Amino acid sequence: MSGPTHLRLGVNIDHVATVRNARGGDTPDPLRAAKLAEEAGAEGITAHLREDRRHISDADIEGLMDILTVPLNFEMAATTEMQAIALRHKPHAVCIVPEKREERTTEGGLEVAREENRLAHFIAPLREAGCRVSIFIAADKRQIEAAHRIGAQVIELHSGAYCDAHHEGRLDDRDRELEAMREMSAFAHDLGLEVHVGHGLTYETVQPVAAFPEVRELNIGHFLIGEAIFRGLQPAIHEMRRLMDEARA
Repeated sequence: MSGPTHLRLGVNIDHVATVRNARGGDTPDPLRAAKLAEEAGAEGITAHLREDRRHISDADIEGLMDILTVPLNFEMAATTEMQAIALRHKPHAVCIVPEKREERTTEGGLEVAREENRLAHFIAPLREAGCRVSIFIAADKRQIEAAHRIGAQVIELHSGAYCDAHHEGRLDDRDRELEAMREMSAFAHDLGLEVHVGHGLTYETVQPVAAFPEVRELNIGHFLIGEAIFRGLQPAIHEMRRLMDEARA
């Protein structure tokens, strides 16, 4: 019997750019953060180029494509502009996320089932260009089935509700959200989709999710960038990696 599959860690560097943009100028440099994360063992780098460019910039994406030796996961809204940028750069992966201009962070999963036809046509050129297409969705059977039908290769389950419930002490809600993610990870895996999880994960919340055998990758950003202020980016990543490996074992 084979052992558990390796769980990859993707590090989201958006909020290094948030700090840079708060003051203007070039520092802190998200590209430097990406290379430090890579050296610390991150198996991928995630960057979300928002329509309003509130953190990551077009130049950041250009630079990441030039310097990274690990895959870039390019998070993007399902817009014509973002599709053109993705087709120009052809990153390893694109993750289609919902985006509202007024939100501070991505607040929920993409509504795939109601937009199935549009999204199927939207992702087809990305797949043809060689990008792995991921859809960021809630742990909901209907959305997972729709993501599978439109041709996504990967789903990323939104872990925000689980993490929020944990940190607010709503333990029954937390456990319900965790169980939903557990069940839907298995369901998506059985459909042939690769399963990732991300949003809001911390040292306190990562291990129950990392223990799901069907999950192949966790994408974590805001918490690691915040923790880096106190312990440094590479030590922060090393501790997350340790917790993930401990849960997987």
